[in-house]
Amino acid sequence: MQIRFGYVAMALNIMEGSPNKTVTVTNLLKIAASADRVNRLRRLTRENLANQLRVLKYNAAHDIHVFRFTSKLIPLATHPEAAGWDYTSEFADELKEIGDFARKHDMRVSAHPDHFTLLNSPDEKVIAASIEDLAYHARIFDAMGFGNEAKLVVHVGGAYKSKDKALDRFCDTFQLLQANIKDRLIIENDDKSYTARDVLTLCQRIAAPMVLDVHHHYCCNEGDELAGLWPDIAATWQGGTPKIHMSSSKEGPNVRAHADYINADEFMAFVHLAKDLNQDFDVMLEAKQKDQAVHQLMRDLEATGEVEVVDEATIAY
Repeated sequence: MQIRFGYVAMALNIMEGSPNKTVTVTNLLKIAASADRVNRLRRLTRENLANQLRVLKYNAAHDIHVFRFTSKLIPLATHPEAAGWDYTSEFADELKEIGDFARKHDMRVSAHPDHFTLLNSPDEKVIAASIEDLAYHARIFDAMGFGNEAKLVVHVGGAYKSKDKALDRFCDTFQLLQANIKDRLIIENDDKSYTARDVLTLCQRIAAPMVLDVHHHYCCNEGDELAGLWPDIAATWQGGTPKIHMSSSKEGPNVRAHADYINADEFMAFVHLAKDLNQDFDVMLEAKQKDQAVHQLMRDLEATGEVEVVDEATIAY
């Protein structure tokens, strides 16, 4: 089976490798005129889009085919200060160029809306804000020319004293979403409330793909073994290539915190349990050192002698 690796948002190995430069609302509101405040967002957006294309070119040069876009590509896009600003039309050429480049180089792209995006909240205002945030991400992917192959990762949300009722609310909200959002959603297990088993059952219920977070599973599970869950998780992709998230615990009391790099032995433990299915899969590394963690993991995996190095960010096992 073939396994590809990617990373999140910014490249540390290059100059101007951050596409998520932003401004706080407090500092933005220090600018007196509304038009000048939008101009500030406009300048940051132009810089972010240029940096984003630079990062994708770096990825292509190093065979990195899996990448997560930052949610801050358009700073404060859903804030009232940006209301009425048609950023997708203004930056249509830049967004299309980014999408064209990613497709030309066979890049699998995604985004992960922030933790406040809660589709199972009992608060209608939270639901409305969450849908607005998802619509922003979908609008960006549409402007880049992506279809539903560009995915949006979400967690189930809070338990709100009744996981069963919270799961029902998630399903109800999911069915109300517009197609350009609904068809992009993939659901991830979390490290506190919703186990891999919970999310698998939900994904089977709503016919959505599940993205397995291996680290979260070890933080939050009810005794389920991944070897038993993995075939059914992979099947939620309906013939497509599954994607997982991989991170290692940072040293210290908080086991949920992510380390700078990935422990190769921990990753190979997952490979060993996945080998019987013999299903290709992609891996999003959620490590603090971003692209450097990809390069280090590739070196560490090659040193094990267990894998075949296909290119700079792909192995075969």
